[in-house]
Parts: sequence; structure tokens; C-alpha cells
Amino acid sequence: MKKVAVVTGGSKGIGLAIISKFIANNYTVFNLDITPGELGHYIACDVSDGNSVSQAFIEILAQQSRIDTLICNAGIHHSATIEQTTDADLDRVFAINVKGAVSAIQAVLPTMKANRCGAIVIVASDQAIIAKNNSFAYNLTKHALASIAKTTALDYASFNIRANALCPGTIETPLYHQAIDKYCAASGADKASVHQEEASLQPLGRLGQPEEVASFAYFLASDDASFITGSLQTIDGGYTAS
Repeated sequence: MKKVAVVTGGSKGIGLAIISKFIANNYTVFNLDITPGELGHYIACDVSDGNSVSQAFIEILAQQSRIDTLICNAGIHHSATIEQTTDADLDRVFAINVKGAVSAIQAVLPTMKANRCGAIVIVASDQAIIAKNNSFAYNLTKHALASIAKTTALDYASFNIRANALCPGTIETPLYHQAIDKYCAASGADKASVHQEEASLQPLGRLGQPEEVASFAYFLASDDASFITGSLQTIDGGYTAS
């Protein structure tokens, strides 16, 4: 019987690469996203709505007897200082980045507890470890995700359920290019120059690729990582080491 993985925000970028990796390793994969994706079994789901998340898991468990892996990947970025962040901004970023992960974990835990095993991988950010300029709300949510990974790991270790936070640095995704395009439109900067500058900030001299993050996510979900739980795992080209 195939193992089952659920990925939130799996229609593009890191999420899409994760789904591809798990399918290549013979998983049945469900993609919970607001927009359809090209891989996996798509279920329309707004992770900021707890009822939408609950219904998605009911639909999955009507087809499957278990869920082996949950990847909490759905998230948005918001660039602003604390003064520039409105209540609406904070509520939106928190609802998607944090409450979306909370709802998915709450929905998956009963079946993982019943089967006395499971792996939860929360895609956080290098900003779960460090701060960056103009990133108040986003940084706040990523630190919250780190806390969720740690507390969930401790609370459910007796059920052989592991939880870890994966902390990517600057990864070349559609979200990255959208952010660069927005910056260039506002500043008049040359995109090629900005892209090269971003690469030069990384000790390894390049940006990460979604497939590299996907491979790490798969490892954390696999039996090869059976003694790893409650950890923050960086994949950032050495950025947080500097």
C-alpha cells in the first residue's frame, strides 16, 4: 500500500517540487491549495479558513485509511516594518502562515495518533532563526512556526509522531521573482542586477532551488530521519551562519 502525504500550498514553487519528490517515491499525494496544481490529487482549500481545512481532511480520509506525512507549506510574504503593518495585514499573514499550519496539524493528528506514527514537516524560513529588514509580520509568523514544530514534537513524541521545521533561505521560486519584480517596478532597479546581488549575499554564491528544499523535506519525512524531531533545519546556502 502506498504511503499518503498531504501538502498545503502545493500548486507552485517549493510545494510543487515537494509533491513531485513524494510522487517519485511512490506516495499518494494530496495538494491543498486555493488554485489547482499540475501534480497530485488537488483539493480546493483556503488554509486561512479552518472549516475549509477540516473538510479537505475529511475528504482525504474518506479515501485513505491513514496519512503518513503532512507538509505545511502554504504561506505568503509581506514586506513592511511594524509601523507600516496594518491590523488587516497582520491578520492576513498570520491567518495563512500560522493558522493554516495549526488547522492542518489539528486535522491530521487524530489519524496519526490512531496509527501511532507520522511525520509533520513545517516549511518555515531562515527568518525563523534570524531577522531581516522590512519583514515584521512575515518574520513573526515564521518564528511562530518554529515554536509549533517544537511544541508539537514534544506533545506527540509518545505517539511516534515527529515534527520538524524546515527553514529555507532565498529560494528561486515564482514568489521570489514576484517580489523582485515588485521591487524593481517601485525602485527602477535592473532585475538582472538585483538577482545577482541576491545571489552574492549567499555564502555559496547562488540561490537555492525548490528541488533542493523538496529533497530535504522528503528526508525529514522518511525513516532515515526517524530520530529527528523538534528541530529547525536550515537550507540556506550558509546565510544564517554568517
